[in-house]
Amino acid sequence: MVNQLLMPKATAVWLVDNTALSFDQIAVFCKLHPLEVKAIADGESAQGIKGLNPVITGQITSEEINKGEKDITYRIKLSEPKVYIPENKRRTSRYTPLSRRQDRPNAILWLLRNHAELKDMQISRLIGTTKSTIEQVRNRNHWNSVNLIPLDPVTLGLCSQIDLDIEVERAAKTRDSVVLEEDSTLLPTSATENFFLMAKKRKTDDLDAEKVFSRMSLRNKEEKN
Repeated sequence: MVNQLLMPKATAVWLVDNTALSFDQIAVFCKLHPLEVKAIADGESAQGIKGLNPVITGQITSEEINKGEKDITYRIKLSEPKVYIPENKRRTSRYTPLSRRQDRPNAILWLLRNHAELKDMQISRLIGTTKSTIEQVRNRNHWNSVNLIPLDPVTLGLCSQIDLDIEVERAAKTRDSVVLEEDSTLLPTSATENFFLMAKKRKTDDLDAEKVFSRMSLRNKEEKN
């Protein structure tokens, strides 16, 4: 993290009013033009700005200011911060070099074969392609279909493994929700229990001894006749 002065103009206002530092020293420290510092001292600039004490904010020590006041050629310096805060890395839009753009159809073919659950929108988001190109590769009517080879987009550098895993997980959740909706036509638990009770009762009735012997005697009579 670059060590920078907070609120340079407000700091310059305070240094002009509370120290014997020269305009040049203040200008270098606050990264302002000496004429701008002179305008602050003359009341022509920064009239509505309240001075900020850099000693209180920990950006400079009183000893450092005293050194500058004693030696006009001395350039006062910022104090080293006690805590370093890492800079936030802004996520920029994915840029694919020209040398790798020709590999997009190969990556599309790989995704269609190995992750058929992915939607066209997800594939487009992963490798930065268009839906029309995906359709052409799927239908084998791409202008270079004969030469296409399925290649892993992670290996090609078109996307990261983390991004691919995230999209595959999303597709799996969507697929599971669709399956649950299709299975919603199953009978409720109460109806299923009643069905099994009726089947069990029917089986018990079929094994009743009197009914079995009556059927046997009836069969014997039919055979004699």
